[in-house]
Amino acid sequence: MEIEGGFHDECGIFGIADSQDAANIAYLGLYALQHRGQESAGIATLDGDKMFIEREMGYVADVFDETRLARLPGRTAIGHVRYSTAGASLLANAQPIVFATGRGPLALAHNGNLVNAREIRKGLEESGALFTTTSDSEVILHLVARSRAADLPSALAEALLEVRGAYSILVLSREGIFAVRDPNGIRPLSLGTREGSPVVASETCAFDLIGARFERDVEPGEIVRLSRDGFSSRRFALANSTPCIFEHVYFSRPDSRVFGKSVAASRQAFGARLAREHPADADVVIPVPDSGMYAALGYARESEIPFALGLVRNHYVGRTFIEPKNAIRHFGVKVKLNPVREVVEGKRIVLVDDSIVRGTTSRKIVRMLRDAGTSEIHMRVSSPPTTATCHYGIDTPTRGELIAANQSVEEIRRFIEADTLGYLSAEGMLEAFGRPLQATCAACFTGVYPVEIPEEELEKEGAVAR
Repeated sequence: MEIEGGFHDECGIFGIADSQDAANIAYLGLYALQHRGQESAGIATLDGDKMFIEREMGYVADVFDETRLARLPGRTAIGHVRYSTAGASLLANAQPIVFATGRGPLALAHNGNLVNAREIRKGLEESGALFTTTSDSEVILHLVARSRAADLPSALAEALLEVRGAYSILVLSREGIFAVRDPNGIRPLSLGTREGSPVVASETCAFDLIGARFERDVEPGEIVRLSRDGFSSRRFALANSTPCIFEHVYFSRPDSRVFGKSVAASRQAFGARLAREHPADADVVIPVPDSGMYAALGYARESEIPFALGLVRNHYVGRTFIEPKNAIRHFGVKVKLNPVREVVEGKRIVLVDDSIVRGTTSRKIVRMLRDAGTSEIHMRVSSPPTTATCHYGIDTPTRGELIAANQSVEEIRRFIEADTLGYLSAEGMLEAFGRPLQATCAACFTGVYPVEIPEEELEKEGAVAR
């Protein structure tokens, strides 16, 4: 995965109802979901009729301590970790977002992106609505607050029928937590139980940390209420399931089950298929850590070429660092990755990564391996060329910045300076994933968007002619 200027993680959401340690459990759930967003973290709790909120810019462990968690009383909590995809990276945009409404206090946590939020917001502002954030998520709460529906679930359903895009949502209210997935189910959301308390999370790895048992996924187009009575459900839209395949390529943790499938198993299947499509005469298979690990294992097993860890990742690098005044070759990459010379020197290697975005980081890694004495580098990518921008909650470069949208595979190979380059085919990826194109969102690879994108947004990205 590209370290600099590539895809950025999206958001993670977590909730627990009817638990004595709700805030503490929410903290642990967010800790497990930290990989999904590193800009801000927040938890909202409800104690009787009163809502409490704590949120801040930074990592979960930096934002929350015992003192801050003690300011979050109540038996029900929702939490959010954020990487901004719509709305600036500001504390004002950190979630959960809290509203005082005629239905009581509401808090919302959202993973995804609403493609018609700008249009809805403009109409709401013209009718007098005042927005406190620049996040697309806030329009949902405005629509709920304005609804004349008889109860909150009906108001929520009414609001969601007005928005389009990708959304996995948690709404905290006096009635419990309402967990929702959009009709296409693009983003993941799973239900579980912990000591009799219902829980919900973006990924099942959060359940493992808190000792919860996975029950099922929230279905596309479903609203599930979590309360002291357990789970209750209603449909607000017909399902047209098209889950995001990039969750399995890169974003989700390999120890999670997402969309009913093991992420680790999917990545190994992608790697095995890649080995069949693009074999290489090499001495060793090496992953770009960490996201290329399981695909490289799959490639090695299928090709019967030994697997080795030839690149070491520094996991203790912060979000910023001081660059030296004098230029150091490949400094930006070497601060995070470093080759193991004993593994790569004099070897013909298959270098496996999950994607190439701009190509600059791949080129630096290739050059770094050459400097370490690698004799041949056969770059293999466990997904198809990334040719389109995501509009469903993943922060991606514009189409003009995506190297595969503008250059051929051979041109990319020359740019990154590899001896050979092979991408997994779209057909091979979908077959390994076990879902056809029409039942999957693979828009970043195919340019086929399962939820229609407004033309002005596509024009802005250079995806259609003006």
